[in-house]
Amino acid sequence: MVKLAGSGCELLIPLSERKPLQEIERSIIKTYRRQLWAKFNKAVRDFKLVEEGDVIGVAISGGKDSLLMAKLFQEMQKHGVSNFKLEFIAMDPGFHETNRELLLANCAYLNIPVKLFESRIFDIVDHIAKDYPCYMCARMRRGALYSKAQELGCNKLALGHHFDDFIETTLLNMFYAGTFKTMRPKLVSKNFKNMELIRPMCYIQEEDIIRFTSKNGISAMSCGCVVAAKKTSSKRREIKELIKELKKTNSEVDSAIFNAARNVNMDSILGWQKDGKKYSYLDFYDK
Repeated sequence: MVKLAGSGCELLIPLSERKPLQEIERSIIKTYRRQLWAKFNKAVRDFKLVEEGDVIGVAISGGKDSLLMAKLFQEMQKHGVSNFKLEFIAMDPGFHETNRELLLANCAYLNIPVKLFESRIFDIVDHIAKDYPCYMCARMRRGALYSKAQELGCNKLALGHHFDDFIETTLLNMFYAGTFKTMRPKLVSKNFKNMELIRPMCYIQEEDIIRFTSKNGISAMSCGCVVAAKKTSSKRREIKELIKELKKTNSEVDSAIFNAARNVNMDSILGWQKDGKKYSYLDFYDK
């Protein structure tokens, strides 16, 4: 692996080992059909993520997840699943120059016509949220992406959160926030009119993304932040390790966590929140 100077990140694979573009694209439909292509399409169908006439802003962070998502959308468009348009957008929040070059080089090689715009989010977050910058950074970055997507005429913004992100978020909220809350594959923006956020990779497991990236020699960024590399807590990493340990005795535990979020039994919970109002099961208790 090649270390990126000053970034705290690593390349997954030397650039010289990447496969030809046609072979990479073919592998999505053929080699990884069950793990990637079928799951992407299933999520789109299950949650009605892509509709006729959509203009989708595909957010490219430079990491393995967003690069794969871009190629999956291109394949979907190529195979005529729906009549929709794509805008590939990337934000430079203050990347190390090496990361910026890598992002652009990967997009060029993978034939992703990305539109890069700049912000000063890393500097701002480092100033206002020094100890725990990730939450603030994520909110600001998403807002900037929404704004750019809207400027380009998009009605949807696609993010590359995968299956593992969903279940880790569920457990993080349970263990550290005391709430049962997870990500959703689709939601309406509260701050940007007529905009929706979609997560079409919600069924795709991270290990399959890593395998696809590695086998095809795609040298994606594993991280791009110059602020949080030495500051952030390791809670998500702890959750990853916990799930890994649990899978040793129950190989389906990750699927069980994911499914729990869509199999909530309202007759067997103590309380819930809806539209900002809290309810107790006693409010509906039938003697």
